[in-house]
Amino acid sequence: MMKEKNAFHINGYLALLLTIVGALLGAWLVYIGAHHGSYGPIIVGGIILVVVLIAATSLTIIQPNEAKVLTFFGNYIGTIRDAGLFLTVPFTDKQRVSLRVFNFNSQILKVNDSKGNPVEIAAVIVYKVVDTAKALFAVDDYEQFVQIQSESAIRHVASEYPYDTFEDEKALTLRSNPTEVSDKLTAELQERLNVAGVQIIETRLTHLAYATEIASAMLQKQQSAAILSARKIIVEGAVSITEDAIDRLAKETDLDLTDAQRLQIINNIMVAIVSERGTQPIINTGTNN
Repeated sequence: MMKEKNAFHINGYLALLLTIVGALLGAWLVYIGAHHGSYGPIIVGGIILVVVLIAATSLTIIQPNEAKVLTFFGNYIGTIRDAGLFLTVPFTDKQRVSLRVFNFNSQILKVNDSKGNPVEIAAVIVYKVVDTAKALFAVDDYEQFVQIQSESAIRHVASEYPYDTFEDEKALTLRSNPTEVSDKLTAELQERLNVAGVQIIETRLTHLAYATEIASAMLQKQQSAAILSARKIIVEGAVSITEDAIDRLAKETDLDLTDAQRLQIINNIMVAIVSERGTQPIINTGTNN
């Protein structure tokens, strides 16, 4: 596979100065020969002008954070990454490739997660070109290639995880583990884009939601799971408070409670704590004889 290599190039400012001097010298010789009717100076001056013209085709300007890829009659001969003015091989085709960092937002894609639920997902992809030869010659259009492969990788990664899980809190999910999912997406996308000479710097999920047709049902499911979880905590707390209250009554008072009275106290405390509404106390004033 074609890989990037350095192309021959030298400082262009000195070459530009020599080119100007050569052009002036050639023009002066042609003028002298024509003025005196001598063909010798005209021939020498013409040769100098042709050499100067050839040298001028090899001058190229390279901006910061860009590279020039050189091809000589269809053959790749190298890349110049240094910024400035340079003299290189004449008659070469010089294609510009930006080395700056690019980023783009993928479209919002509808994908089925690992449980078959349709979800909407999108991500931002940050990348740059690290091999200009692969970027230009290994793929047809590396920018379009990055976008298409990014969407494909997003679909594949999203299908490997559930959007959310209500049974196993330790399981990786799209909603609860965005960092791990982004790392997985980065690794898979990098593997796909090595052929294009592109390095993935970062990926981040920018949109994640259930598809419209199931969003309402899934929201109810999440609310139910949250309510059940909260009720479980409340009940566990109520049991602990009740046990402490019974133990303290037994230790700090001389009350000799029967099993029926214990059950009644436990029932009253549990109802008072667990009930969603405020309980109305009933005062026992004793029994009438």
